[in-house]
Amino acid sequence: MKKRLYKIEEGKKLCGVCGGIAEYFDVDPTLIRLLWVFLICFVGTGIFAYIIAAIIMPKKSEII
Repeated sequence: MKKRLYKIEEGKKLCGVCGGIAEYFDVDPTLIRLLWVFLICFVGTGIFAYIIAAIIMPKKSEII
């Protein structure tokens, strides 16, 4: 099966973007969430990237 990037629907905190990215790369979602917080606090682009990803990425139920 081809790997697809999607938002998760169970276990999500906001929109499911970080959980979907964590499933895609097979890592703990907490690490991805900490990376987003780092990007938001220190780089400033994290919030825009999250909003764009939340709009563009499909939900898991939409692609399966």
